[in-house]
Amino acid sequence: MRYEYVVTLKRDNEKRIDLISFLLCLLSVLAFIFQQLRTAEFSLFLSGAAILIAGGIIANFISAKKGNRIRYKNWLLIAGLSWLAMPYLQWLSILFFILAFLEYQAKYPLEIGFSNDTIVINTLFKKKFSWNDFNNVVLKDGLLTLDFKNNKLFQKEALEDEEDDADEDEFNDYCRQQLIRVAG
Repeated sequence: MRYEYVVTLKRDNEKRIDLISFLLCLLSVLAFIFQQLRTAEFSLFLSGAAILIAGGIIANFISAKKGNRIRYKNWLLIAGLSWLAMPYLQWLSILFFILAFLEYQAKYPLEIGFSNDTIVINTLFKKKFSWNDFNNVVLKDGLLTLDFKNNKLFQKEALEDEEDDADEDEFNDYCRQQLIRVAG
């Protein structure tokens, strides 16, 4: 679908997602080591997984210090596969696989597309709305406000765009025209 305007919104939860992913990877490393110490049996697979995940955590810290974006997807997948080799709690692998899949989507900036017929919020499951569903749509001082007719209000801060294709006034005029068109 072609959109007349696309507004990209900030995600506030990236640090929390990274913290949860870090803790899950760290707890997995500790669990793999503990399992081997508890049974006094060396497992090349679990040892390799623990070393690989710990190395991934260290690589992410180094990357974060350099100001790069970090991802735990691969380390969560490795941890999930490794939990399958554990003698207990194998069901945790399903949780790790789901979290690895959802990490990218949870960190991806939220985009809202505005076309002449619909407004689409790009989440895991896209949400489509008709212009009839809104009382007002405004972008003011970097804050997007969607005022729904059902008394629901959606407000999020927009990402700063170096290549401003359109200014706020032009966007607001477009939205105003769409709302007038569907009302009349």
